[in-house]
Amino acid sequence: MTTLRPLGAAVLAAAISTPALAEDIQTIYLNPFVGYQYFDDKRDLDESVTYGGGIEYRFLPQWAVEAVYSRSEPDRKYVGGEVTFEEVRVDGLYYFGSQSDAINPYLAAGVGHADFDGGTTSTPGTMHDETRFNLGGGVRYNMTDRVSLRGDLRAFHGVDESTTDAQASLGISLAFSRDVSEPAPAPAPAPAPAPEPDSDNDGVPDRRDQCPGTVAGAPVDQNGCERDSDGDGVVDRLDQCPGTLRGTEVDETGCEVVTVETFTLYISFPVDSSEIGDRYDEDIREVAEVLQANPEVTVEIAGHTDSTGPAEYNEALSQRRAEAVAQRLISIYGIDDDRVTPVGYGETDPIASNETAEARAQNRRVEARIQVRR
Repeated sequence: MTTLRPLGAAVLAAAISTPALAEDIQTIYLNPFVGYQYFDDKRDLDESVTYGGGIEYRFLPQWAVEAVYSRSEPDRKYVGGEVTFEEVRVDGLYYFGSQSDAINPYLAAGVGHADFDGGTTSTPGTMHDETRFNLGGGVRYNMTDRVSLRGDLRAFHGVDESTTDAQASLGISLAFSRDVSEPAPAPAPAPAPAPEPDSDNDGVPDRRDQCPGTVAGAPVDQNGCERDSDGDGVVDRLDQCPGTLRGTEVDETGCEVVTVETFTLYISFPVDSSEIGDRYDEDIREVAEVLQANPEVTVEIAGHTDSTGPAEYNEALSQRRAEAVAQRLISIYGIDDDRVTPVGYGETDPIASNETAEARAQNRRVEARIQVRR
């Protein structure tokens, strides 16, 4: 027994450590069993119940290695007394099925070291060690992923005395598995569909683009048309007055249409004078009423002269005449001064020829140009 135990420990360590180095180990089985052993007649031993256990490493779907310890206490067959039998062995197993099969038949072969404590027929009462080879097979029945039953039948050949023994056993196994298979590669992504034609590159395919030829970079709606946020008929890209009230008449820039109405104030001035007589109050009042009725409009008071005298002097004179009328609107009728702009045009915009006194009198005039929103 003193030599058996260190040897058994070494064999078990080798069986455990060697497969563990392999990256493809899949399952470890703990295999306790009970069996019945038949001994060769040369051994002078009766058949005996044998019990033991194994540690099995199934490192490939069909291949496994197992370290086994077994023990029995057979009686002497022809002489009184009994013998203690112990064996440590290492077996290789080949399975015919995969681990997922319910039934796994296998073949096995191995070598072990046996100890017969009690002697043999030739040397009764002594310790006898022996090397034994084994060959056999069995079947594993998987009840669950963790628990299985195993039946095993072996023949053993003792090298030292050329004996042949046999053993039948039945055991229950506990499995500890890990999946070492390579994960299935992710499926290749489906190829992206070919983009639909979009001739103007506005992001809306031609088949539903209601406005082909959109200017590059212009924001468009789902129909491929440039956006018109305020609905005034002028696209945002060109709209200089965003937010125009719906229904308002606008010009090409998207701004509300403004018309300029000119009220000519037939205010005659003496030569070289900007004095206004009271007889023109009615005309000035008419302009004031328009301004009062339309608080949002403004007025330009345009002063003019005839061509008598230097042009530079005439421009200054026309400015004084325009300011004189503007002051009447502000001081008498209460029009805000920021709504009234006096401008002197001098002799640059005549309405008559300046060749007669009557024509020159017509050119000495003031006009009220009112911007009226339509």
